[in-house]
Amino acid sequence: MADTETRSSLQRVKKRFPGISFLVICLAFLSLLSNVTDARPARQHPNFVIIFTDDQGYQDVGVFGSPNIKTPNLDQMAKEGIRFTDFYAAQAVCSASRVALLTGCYPNRVGIRGALGPQSKIGINAEETTIAEVVKPQGYATAIYGKWHLGHLPEFLPTRHGFDEYFGLPYSNDMWPFHPTAGKRFPDLPLIENETVINPKVTGKEQAQLSTWYTERAVSFINKNHDKPFFLYVPHSMPHVPLFVSDKFKGKSEQGLYGDVIMEIDWSVGQIRQALKENGIEENTLVIFTSDNGPWLSYGDHAGSALPLREGKGTAWDGGQREPCIMAWPGQIPAGSVCSQMAMTIDILPTIAYLSGGKVPQDRIIDGKNIWPLMSGEQGAQSPHDVLYFYWGDHLNAVRSGKWKLHFPHPYRSLKDKPGSGGSPGPYIQKKTGLALYNLEDDVSESKNVADQHPEVVKRLTALGEQAREDLGDTGTKRKGKNNRQPGRVD
Repeated sequence: MADTETRSSLQRVKKRFPGISFLVICLAFLSLLSNVTDARPARQHPNFVIIFTDDQGYQDVGVFGSPNIKTPNLDQMAKEGIRFTDFYAAQAVCSASRVALLTGCYPNRVGIRGALGPQSKIGINAEETTIAEVVKPQGYATAIYGKWHLGHLPEFLPTRHGFDEYFGLPYSNDMWPFHPTAGKRFPDLPLIENETVINPKVTGKEQAQLSTWYTERAVSFINKNHDKPFFLYVPHSMPHVPLFVSDKFKGKSEQGLYGDVIMEIDWSVGQIRQALKENGIEENTLVIFTSDNGPWLSYGDHAGSALPLREGKGTAWDGGQREPCIMAWPGQIPAGSVCSQMAMTIDILPTIAYLSGGKVPQDRIIDGKNIWPLMSGEQGAQSPHDVLYFYWGDHLNAVRSGKWKLHFPHPYRSLKDKPGSGGSPGPYIQKKTGLALYNLEDDVSESKNVADQHPEVVKRLTALGEQAREDLGDTGTKRKGKNNRQPGRVD
């Protein structure tokens, strides 16, 4: 029908303008159709800024319900952009969640699990494509200021994976000799610039300046590259324990030291957005704020809150993986909008590829999807995912489809008694869940198992879980996946 109508239209144009060729007419119609069907913003090569915090709880932002932590800059960013209520990290632990963000893949797809330490001999594989490598062929300047955590050896550093500049810690800031429970397991903590260790022995004095230093570098990068497209990645070391804050925010929060740290991160967001405004490029820049996983609850007053969600870091309950997420892009993302469709950090790479004109890798499976229709407020836009998978390591713990989340039988950690305080953790115990179905629209805390009332939903989500086991494997059922890839490795 559409082909017939198009052909008739071409015939009418030909009769009215007999001297014009059909080729010219066809080209004009193709151009018109491309403008109608492509929802891509008119501006080419927009800038991208990703601000990625560490162990921040779902509730630890004003607009996400914090009762006592003030985040005026993030609140303003939400007022001017969009707030995602159902946005997930791909796993509830550091290295795994970061490789998912940068490659658009589930962590076990690319062989990165857990939190890589100073003794690790693996890292991100050179054959994987990062967001930086997606945009660089389009002429983008790229930089990372903050925590990397995808391998500390030279082969794995950011400058070998698409980033022009790097300044920060190679792994978590607690991987140092003063770790409260690790004894002598960790060496001194290094600070790296590009591929050079510029401080081999970071102390608490330097840790207190990290958020400021990352911010200053980010602002300088924006000032230097305001006249060309850029991708700026700011993965803060905080609020991962041990907590440190500069004198600017020490003692400022009702929530104590943890609140002080969040306030400094909020200040950092404000500084970065102000730099965009001062350089006149705010309207050509997408800014994304989210976190790598939920709060490390055993640290008590040095940890955040995932309320009203269940549990925290290290679990596949929503408190471990559902994160505060705010995106802003004046003129492109509707101000004050809210999206309750499910999405995940794996979606950021294909979305940036779409917006920048870059290419998603075609020689391998990429799990993320383009979520620009959700971000831009397209009427009727739905999550591009029929299902999201929740793994802990290689163990499939749960799947989510729409409003439904099905947990398969698995162990998980939970606080034994009261959490710790003052920077020392409290003990965990191992609990177990059986097969359990939750309606997240009615029960965001995953507290009411409704599996018996909805056997057809359990059956459908169980089948989706089987697809994951076939594709990615599952140690819980002793299955090997068909499409897993290896990490980079140094003998």
